Formats: sequence, structure tokens, C-alpha cells
Amino acid sequence: MKRLEKLLDKLSTMGLDAVIIHGEYNRRYLSGFTGSNAYLYISKKHTKLLTDFRYIEQATGQCPDFEVVDYLKGGVTLNDTLNKTIEADGVKIIGFEDSVLTYKAYQTFQHGLDGVELKPIGDMVEQIRMIKDSGELEAIKKAASIGDKAFSHILTYIKPGVTEIEVALELERFMKQNGASKLSFDSIVASGTHSSLPHARPTDKEIAVGDFVTLDYGCVYQGYCSDMTRTIFVGKASDQQKEIYNTVLEAQLKSLEALKEGCVGKEVDKVARDIITDKGYGDYFGHGLGHSVGLFIHEEPRLSPKDDSVFTENMVVTVEPGIYVPDFGGVRIEDLVCVTKEGIINFNTSSKELIELV
Repeated sequence: MKRLEKLLDKLSTMGLDAVIIHGEYNRRYLSGFTGSNAYLYISKKHTKLLTDFRYIEQATGQCPDFEVVDYLKGGVTLNDTLNKTIEADGVKIIGFEDSVLTYKAYQTFQHGLDGVELKPIGDMVEQIRMIKDSGELEAIKKAASIGDKAFSHILTYIKPGVTEIEVALELERFMKQNGASKLSFDSIVASGTHSSLPHARPTDKEIAVGDFVTLDYGCVYQGYCSDMTRTIFVGKASDQQKEIYNTVLEAQLKSLEALKEGCVGKEVDKVARDIITDKGYGDYFGHGLGHSVGLFIHEEPRLSPKDDSVFTENMVVTVEPGIYVPDFGGVRIEDLVCVTKEGIINFNTSSKELIELV
């Protein structure tokens, strides 16, 4: 299994004999387990999935590369079960997910695991997850296609008098009806002056003629997320509204052109930020240009002014510039793309030209 091989290579590099994985996304990535309670114990000699009675059958079916163990069987504790494996394995240094494990759980391991040193692994697994394999790319592509279909559908649903919450519910219903297991995140539906809030929550505000409507949403397919944003207009857009929209669109298209293997995150961000600043709206673009997407909606690396990461082939990232003018409204346009040696593969096909619903 290539993922486990990569992990074992990193263990050797960090001087670790074994690692305990508990984070939901890292656990699923390495084992395939989709349940809510399990620990992975991975060393050169052993790959064990420790769970409780509720998940034994599920884990056995999902995780062929792991020995599935009921760590509470016989009234013992997790530490009791781990100590047996540690003793048989002869390990001395065990890595743990310092960004996942609570302080209380860390203390339990520290005082309950015999004769071992605990060492934080930082983002070791997340670094492996940055580059997607073919199966991951297909799942993300499918999730994105469900989002595109949802956009086409929602254009027939939005009209004056419909509330933001009703639009959000219809997006969710449609995506689940078309193959999604759940939402990637709580959908953003923001209309009128509400659209100046980058992470606005849908409200009972009714959509009206003259409103920008920003739709930022995504779904999960086979565990993998999608993320897209489109901003439409109800009625006829004013000259200023068109100027803002076209500025965001130009920034998005130019940054997509700049993105390819070897690019640095902050340099691609600068392409979009310079265009928006030159048009006089620099103060109204206050977030990064994009973030990576996979099993989790916000992964690394990112397109942002502070990110020095070099993008490589098969990284998946959003490209989402925006302009948000208080008491006026906002525009964001977002695609989900895969980085290639020559450029990108865009997983989204929905139109980005200004749509005016009249």
C-alpha cells in the first residue's frame, strides 16, 4: 500500500519506531476506515486498527491492510492493548498527532504507555495527503460535477421573494439527491448587502431585485469534498456592480493561467491581488486566494500572501478571489482545480460570465 509505505519512510526520517493515528481524516486516508472511533498503530512490523465492538465488522471489511483489534475486549483499556503491542514490537519512540490529540489524552498516553517516548509528528501525514492519487482525483471530480449540476438547478429556483435559507436547503437537497453523502461545509447564500460578508450564513432575508447573490457551497462524494462559488445578479446590474464583478473575474482567470507545477502559493495570490488593487478595490479583498481540498475542505498548501509552498502535480486547490464592499455587496468566483505540469485541470464547468436573472 503506497500510502503506508510513504508513512513508514517518514517514520524512519523522523527517528520514530511507530506512530499512533487518531485524527478522522488521517485515519481514513491511511486505513480506509469511515467509523467514528479508532486508533491506528503503525510500525514496520505491525499495522493495527484498534476500535471497539461497534465497529469490528465494519473495520474488518474496510481495512484489509490492518489487523482489527477490539481494544476494550475483556475489560481492558486502550493503554493495556497498546502496551502488549509495544512490548512485542520492541519500540521506544512513538509519534503522535499533536494537532489532534487533546492534552488529557496525551497525559493518558504519557502515564500509561510503558517505557516509550512520545514525539509529536506535526503535519507528517497531511504532507503525504497533499498530493492526490488517481482515485482521490476521480472522487473530487465527481463531487465537483454534482456542484455544477446544483448550480444549473438553483438558477431555475432563485427568484425575488425566495429566502437565503430556502436556497441553501434546495442546494443541499439537490446535491444529496444526486449522489452526495453530505455537505463539505455549511453553504453560504448571501444576497444584497449581506453578500459583503465573505462567510455569511443564510438568513430568512428575501432575495430582491437589485441583489447580488453569492453561492459558496460544496458536497462530499466517497469521502472527498468539492467547493465552488458563483455570484449572480437578480435583475439588471448597475455599472459599479458590473465593474466589481468583471474585476473579480479577471483576477480569477489570470491567476488560473498562472497556476502550474513549480508555482509558489504567494506568487499566484499576488497575480489576483495586484489586479484587484490596481482597480482600486485592494482594501476589499482580505482573504487568501485559495486553499487545498481533499478529505477535508481546508487543507494545505494554500494560495495566500504568506504561503511559500511550491505547488506540484496533482495538488488540488481552490482559486477564489473576491471583492466585498460594506453596505453595498460582494462578489466571489471560485473554481476547484488540479495542478498539472503545464497548468491546471478545472473540475468546474459552470459559466463565470455575469448572469442576470430577469
